[in-house]
Amino acid sequence: MNAEPDILSRSSRDGTPAVDEDPLIIADRTFQSRLFMGTSLYANVQVLLDCLAASGTQMITAAVRRIHTTGREADILNHIRGQYHLLPNTAGCYTAEDAVFTAHLAREVFSTSWIKLEVIGDEDTLYPNNPELLRAAERLLADGFTVLPYCSDDPLVCAQLEAMGCAAVMPLAGPIGSGAGLCNPYALRMIIERARVPVIIDAGIGTASDACIAMEMGASGVLLNTAIAKSLDPLAMARAMRHAVHAGRLAHGAGRIPVKTHASASTITQGRVEAPAP
Repeated sequence: MNAEPDILSRSSRDGTPAVDEDPLIIADRTFQSRLFMGTSLYANVQVLLDCLAASGTQMITAAVRRIHTTGREADILNHIRGQYHLLPNTAGCYTAEDAVFTAHLAREVFSTSWIKLEVIGDEDTLYPNNPELLRAAERLLADGFTVLPYCSDDPLVCAQLEAMGCAAVMPLAGPIGSGAGLCNPYALRMIIERARVPVIIDAGIGTASDACIAMEMGASGVLLNTAIAKSLDPLAMARAMRHAVHAGRLAHGAGRIPVKTHASASTITQGRVEAPAP
């Protein structure tokens, strides 16, 4: 019997992502990997580059306000240019006006209309400011941007963003950088079931099992940063996340068995050998 091909191991010598039979389409782009990566908090540029290659990711995000044309950030951009789809984000913005300005700056500097839209409510929770987020999304969509908004796990907010024309919605699993995992799976399931655009789970992922569960629920993809960058072994965690996202996607497609409150024997009783009566 021929063994099933290991999709995860199929990568070229130059570190390009492996080919997956289940691509993700967002707007006008197709991604073979459903794992998206942040680029901050890594010990150095080489660790970041190694983790990106090990993860199999094809899209990375970086905060526009932290990107400079010289120094470490410029070094990172020089290495990734042409290898990954760059998704600039408006991290650090607290008003719609700041987010819109930052998005336009990103489009001018990086020649892309794709933007991960973040409008934060306060420094303690880093939760989205939903009214400002909706205002910013409306303006950026009118200006021709492909908007991927980081949002709360509120099904109504996600529905509003989708109705506006956002290419995907990116509800949080937990607070940014917390590693708390999927804090409100009920709400996330509702968002996934209702959405007609890709749902990318963003923020709160702590380890591979969190990413796998998100994908088993039917999420289109996972975006994470701290879970890899601040782990004890970032390279190993990048590999783990790659396998977890793929495994979760396969499991979602396969369909889990019903959850029961009692045991169900896996061995049939017909033809069972019985000991002779004494």
